[in-house]
Amino acid sequence: MLLKDLYSQAFYDRLCNALMVAVPGFDQKKFIRNIYVADFEQMELKQRMKHTTFVLHQFMPDDYSHTISLIKSTIQQLRIAGIGEDGLAFMFLPDYLETYGIDYFEESVEALEFVTQFVSCEFAVRPFILKYGQEMIQKMLEWSHHENHKVRRLASEGSRPRLPWAMAIPFLKKDPASILPILNNLKQDPSEYVRRSVANSLNDIAKDHPTVVLDIAKKWSGISIETDAIIKHGSRTLLKQGHLEILQHYGLDDKGILVTDFVVHTPEVKIGESLEFSFRIKNENETDKKIRLEYAIYYKKQNGQNTKKVFKISERIYPGGYETSILRRQKFVLITTRKFHAGEHQISLIVNGAESALFNFELLP
Repeated sequence: MLLKDLYSQAFYDRLCNALMVAVPGFDQKKFIRNIYVADFEQMELKQRMKHTTFVLHQFMPDDYSHTISLIKSTIQQLRIAGIGEDGLAFMFLPDYLETYGIDYFEESVEALEFVTQFVSCEFAVRPFILKYGQEMIQKMLEWSHHENHKVRRLASEGSRPRLPWAMAIPFLKKDPASILPILNNLKQDPSEYVRRSVANSLNDIAKDHPTVVLDIAKKWSGISIETDAIIKHGSRTLLKQGHLEILQHYGLDDKGILVTDFVVHTPEVKIGESLEFSFRIKNENETDKKIRLEYAIYYKKQNGQNTKKVFKISERIYPGGYETSILRRQKFVLITTRKFHAGEHQISLIVNGAESALFNFELLP
């Protein structure tokens, strides 16, 4: 099933059942007619989501506060009907708040807090951050103390400077200081869902302000297993970049580590197949050594230049004198987020941040 087909007849029937109870005088037949316009089948997922928002608005009162109360009642009816939370199709509800509530700060803040407990409002909250700035950030700081973990997660996830698939927040990319208290409040959150969001926000910040994340790593280090995990996940971009200070923080250096017999077994790879390579690694030190192994693929772009992507193999303790062989395969299977271009590509090994020489291989059509 295609993702856009989440907006199916069955979905709209379930939605209408809730709207008929929640919205006085709701006309189900007219709603369905308005949904299934001539080009509905050609609409993609986001278009169908936006279209559902637009049609719902036609059945809501002009009074925005009244509309919010009806949306809350609709969600309550969906819960009564046993329709699970976090369904992707219900993203039209946050979109409604973003589209029609941007000029109603107090009402929309309260609505975002309620709706995110049913379906995440991490995308919808961002226009409010852009419009209201620190006033919205202050509300999100308050959310970081909320009893519901989904609201706490909205505080950290919604305020990420570089949230994927969402609009960026330029002033937070330039200076993330105002969201650091949110992350600090959530660093020991009981929910892994929230803690992972904190780590993702740190990783966003690291792309523009590595020293900020390095300082946080030093302050939070050793507080708990959970905070150590947040720091590690939040430093993943810096680790992949081989950032010297973060490598030092984790005791990663390449002294006494020997890599030999690096061989590319498939110097020619067809798109749809796998690159195969192997190497030997030895800890020549007499003492144990933490070794982080990665490899980099330099993908050929359409303009002929190469772009580097780092993949992790492992990170573990190697006893003194220990030696082993490692074999890996890298798939070149087509996916929607990456297009391959035939031609010369390159691969390298990375040991505790230190990159080896590049080896060429050919990607065939």
